[in-house]
Amino acid sequence: MYSDQVLDHFHHPRNVGEIGDATMVVETTNPACGDTMKLWAVVKDGVIVDASFKVAGCVPAVACGSWLTERIRGKQVAELAGMTADQIVAGLGGLPAASKHAAALAFDALKQLLRSVK
Repeated sequence: MYSDQVLDHFHHPRNVGEIGDATMVVETTNPACGDTMKLWAVVKDGVIVDASFKVAGCVPAVACGSWLTERIRGKQVAELAGMTADQIVAGLGGLPAASKHAAALAFDALKQLLRSVK
């Protein structure tokens, strides 16, 4: 049902937890399923130098949060503006149609974070 990448990120999630000195913290909820994701980031000179997450949700939601934090670390904020939920799905080797809300949740958290960058 889930790809090897989804299962790997679920069983071995990367970057889980709070960042005490985060320059930004955002939280978003998917109204369709009730999953919640909180995203912490440290941004210096327009670069996300650290990122972490916590999620209350399904297997794909954990995988999407883990994948997202791996991909945004070390990236210029401007570079991330073009990221899409479909890229998250593709990066995880696909998601079942009923689970694509998890990629939307991670994408919404990223959009909120990018809007918060000053």
